[in-house]
Amino acid sequence: MNRYIVLCLVILNLFSCKEENSKKEIFFKSGPWKASLEMQDAMQLPFLFEVFDDQTLKIFNAEETIGVDEIEIKGDSVFINFPVFEGYIAARFIDSTTISGSFIKESLDRIVPFKAVYGVKDRFEIISKPAADITGSWETVFSKNSDEDRYIAKGIFKQHGNVVTGTFRTTTGDYRYLEGVLNKNELQLSTFDGAHAFLFTAKVTDSILDGYFYSGNHWKEPFLAKRNEQYQLPSEDSLTFIKEGYDKLAFSFPDYKGNQISLADKRFKDKVTIVQIMGTWCPNCMDETKYFVSYYNQNKDKDIAFVALAFEYAKTPEKAFKSIEKLRAKLQVEYPILLAQYGSSDKQKAQEKLPMLNHILSYPTTIFIDKKGAVRKIHTGFNGPATGQKYKDYKNEFESFVNQLLKE
Repeated sequence: MNRYIVLCLVILNLFSCKEENSKKEIFFKSGPWKASLEMQDAMQLPFLFEVFDDQTLKIFNAEETIGVDEIEIKGDSVFINFPVFEGYIAARFIDSTTISGSFIKESLDRIVPFKAVYGVKDRFEIISKPAADITGSWETVFSKNSDEDRYIAKGIFKQHGNVVTGTFRTTTGDYRYLEGVLNKNELQLSTFDGAHAFLFTAKVTDSILDGYFYSGNHWKEPFLAKRNEQYQLPSEDSLTFIKEGYDKLAFSFPDYKGNQISLADKRFKDKVTIVQIMGTWCPNCMDETKYFVSYYNQNKDKDIAFVALAFEYAKTPEKAFKSIEKLRAKLQVEYPILLAQYGSSDKQKAQEKLPMLNHILSYPTTIFIDKKGAVRKIHTGFNGPATGQKYKDYKNEFESFVNQLLKE
């Protein structure tokens, strides 16, 4: 059946509550809840959230806490809209301690079965002592048998008893705040942030992690990791560059008011300019934007300018700008966010909008331009707060390089 029809049926079913139920005033029960999303292979991705008396909630992933205040209850149906991101949960109260429905991303026609129960505080059940300690660094390959899908990563984990936290860094970013358990030699890690739903499972020895990565219910791939404390990924500053025959970056894209903005505009003249290639659907882009907003607010009196180019999978420019405005308002972004593309976030199509680049490997990608308009560096990806020291290193490197450009 067409996924669009399925999506419509899901929403209609939620509104077709019995009349007697619609007259009841239903509230989210305050306290801890455990949710689960159904992945491929009948796997369940768990995450925890807490509901408060004011009918707001917080989602927890390791050290990350995500506040959600856009909750709408109609009859026995509940709609949970996430900050910044387009995805939402549409569900129904089965009783006061159980809700059931779907996690929906309309622009991608994706529907993931969802369920939550009240009173459960453990993300994964602890059932046996761990047979290993995976604290440390892991040299990782995803989809190693596929030339098209293969890519490398670095696993970074901490383990306390059964509980494991950490992330996988790739050449283009990271897989957010992962949290889970190691039962004997069975590793389970998950994260959910309102945009992406990630589940990792693996068989573990002291030196090998052999498992699968699930993203929503649309993607599954194998991964193999080997313990390697000295492993380093390639430099993020060497992956994307200006092609031979071009000397400058150039673009002209509209802002939400319909104004065409280009690098030739007066606002960028004689300024160090940071160009952010991003998407409102991208958690790493959100992390980067939070940092850029903080930096810009502290340095706006200097000769520096920021501009973001949004590549959106929303199917119309109206929906794309709605997402852009949601992000701009939530994160209080003062610099322009331009709509570079809608209907697809495909990196090859994105590169066509910026033909002077050899390719676009990642959202986000950051381009540093000096006061004379020359591209001085292109940084692929973003190491967010989940990467710990790497995030601190990135901020130090960013600020040092920008200060160097400002002094020229």
